[in-house]
Amino acid sequence: MNCLIVDDEPVARKGVAEYVNEIDFLNLAGQCENAVKASAYLNQQAIDLVFLDIQMPKLSGIEFLKMLKNPPLVIFTTAYSEYAVEGYSLDVVDYLMKPITFERFLKAAQKALEIHLLKRAASQSGDAQADYFFVKCDSKFEKVFFQEVCYVEAMQNYSIIHTQSRKLITYITMTSLENQLPAKQFLKVHKSYIVSVPHIKAIEGNEILIGEARIPISRNLKDEVINHILGNKLFKR
Repeated sequence: MNCLIVDDEPVARKGVAEYVNEIDFLNLAGQCENAVKASAYLNQQAIDLVFLDIQMPKLSGIEFLKMLKNPPLVIFTTAYSEYAVEGYSLDVVDYLMKPITFERFLKAAQKALEIHLLKRAASQSGDAQADYFFVKCDSKFEKVFFQEVCYVEAMQNYSIIHTQSRKLITYITMTSLENQLPAKQFLKVHKSYIVSVPHIKAIEGNEILIGEARIPISRNLKDEVINHILGNKLFKR
């Protein structure tokens, strides 16, 4: 993954750069001391991941991210915890508090790699062979075919992918998974659940039955969910 470091502090840039160079799946493409220079850099280079400071002169990291139309993956690096809520609302990969330990940095980088691999699989969805994705569980990347996924469940800061034969626990966010799973096959029915439409056995009241599991349907999503499912060809005679 090509990385860009954006931070107005030279010492902070140096520390992040050293961490990046220790991780074999990261490539340090460049460093910028402010968001203005970073904007110009992104227009010239293909960047997969940005390590972005928040408190910077002229333009903050949050303001910079909001102005990007198609932003790369972003990991915030900051000394100020009060920006955490707003940061996560922008769907950043992670939020690292300075001083950053290598263990915490590596965990965030691995999460970014998971999302990167999902995006790459989704971009190849037109290819008949691109019917799977990889997700990191424990210390290895697991290959998962879209057709074997029954539903996805969000649990605090991690997600559980329920398949026909196993449960995969990953730190990738529900939003990231939703963005990468094929929209024709998967549907968000609750803030904590995404279901595979072909695996739905029945709809009973405010619940969807998949195997032995009962998945709740959000009140505000019920009409949309029902219309989508009943309109799907899998449910037509």
